[in-house]
Amino acid sequence: MGQNDAPREQWGSRVGFLLAAAGSAVGLGNIWRFPYVAGKNGGAAFLLIYLAIVFSIGASVMLAELVLGRASKRNSVGTFRVLKGGAWPIVGWIGLIVAFLILSYYAVIGGWTMAYIIKSFTGLMSADGAEGAQGVFLSFIASPFQVMSAFFLFMLTVFCIVYRGVGEGIERFAKVLMPGLFFILLILMARALTLPGAAEGVAFYLKPDFSKVTGATFIDALGQAFYSLSLGMGILVTFGSYLNKKESIPKSVAMVTFLDTLVAFFSGLVIFPTVFAFGVDAGAGAGLTFITLPAVFSQMWGGALWSALFFSLLFIAALTSAVSLFEVVVSYGMDELRWSRPRASVVMGLAVFLMGIPSALSNGAVDIRLFGQGFLDGLDWLCSNILLTVCGILICLFAGWVVCDKVKSEVTNDGQVPFPLLVPWLWILRVVAPAAIIIIIYSGLK
Repeated sequence: MGQNDAPREQWGSRVGFLLAAAGSAVGLGNIWRFPYVAGKNGGAAFLLIYLAIVFSIGASVMLAELVLGRASKRNSVGTFRVLKGGAWPIVGWIGLIVAFLILSYYAVIGGWTMAYIIKSFTGLMSADGAEGAQGVFLSFIASPFQVMSAFFLFMLTVFCIVYRGVGEGIERFAKVLMPGLFFILLILMARALTLPGAAEGVAFYLKPDFSKVTGATFIDALGQAFYSLSLGMGILVTFGSYLNKKESIPKSVAMVTFLDTLVAFFSGLVIFPTVFAFGVDAGAGAGLTFITLPAVFSQMWGGALWSALFFSLLFIAALTSAVSLFEVVVSYGMDELRWSRPRASVVMGLAVFLMGIPSALSNGAVDIRLFGQGFLDGLDWLCSNILLTVCGILICLFAGWVVCDKVKSEVTNDGQVPFPLLVPWLWILRVVAPAAIIIIIYSGLK
């Protein structure tokens, strides 16, 4: 029986939906990218700008995506076909393609986090510090067997969760994984804040330095908000389609945005005290995660345990986001191609895995390039700087102008739930958010 002949799956509880939506938003970008970008842009000064953008533009776009999904009860492509038709399903196609492409390389990095949980106990904590950690990382990404095995195992985990469906799979695992993520984060934060010299890192992070704020700071904050909240990827449209009609979407958006921002904020309280305590550069970017921090952990008492906990945290963050991305692709197979969930999961899982092979091998095993950089980095640049943001603009214009009446009715549950911010929200969608996103694209292309 095709999926359209069966009743549409729904979230079993509000808590389950909130944890799954927060899980889609909480990813690797919160844990290593946010502290790094904050550090580069004046610590607390960036934090204040980021919060303002997240709770205005970011939350507005998230609200639009969830409202569109619930109004249509369809996947990202079907949403635009059902609500308006014409050329608008192209927006859904962009979201679907972005989810597919991001998952293909995101699962590769997810595999690295899995491997590093084990490596924490097998040679990563050498006495050679950063040089030893760098040697472990370079030999790992240059080994086709190791990176492909890790990538396959991570993708298999994602497949097993999504295969079980919305309630039994995604929601059930979110209820375990998200509390686990917060628990590990709090343990690591407590350890970081009690390190000798941690206070300097906290001061750097929480004491605003407005002299470092430039136009680029606002652009970095906007880009981080989009990436962090999973906007423009079709995830929230798809998740919205499983919401019941009684749910207050604005309240849900406020909660998900808060949880996502809390994880990013707490991550800074893990990273900065730790790197300052050991005199390490906090602006080391991706290298900070797989080279610098393991070297720091190796100098701490019980280093292997702290390293394993940190990479378990990254693994959970990567897994919850990857599950959400995969659901976008599987939902398309079910709604538009009328496949059963098992069939859609198997076919799409194989397709994502095949697409991810160049990303898995391009960091050392084989020289595969895209846009003049390694394949994984090139694909990330294409998705983050162009496809994601273009999709974001079109979603704002569609919700704010094209199906405005439908959106107003849906966000207020047909007038039964008051939404005092309705007018400012619509104008953010119509004018403010598209203008802000155009600035991101322009700066990114420069």
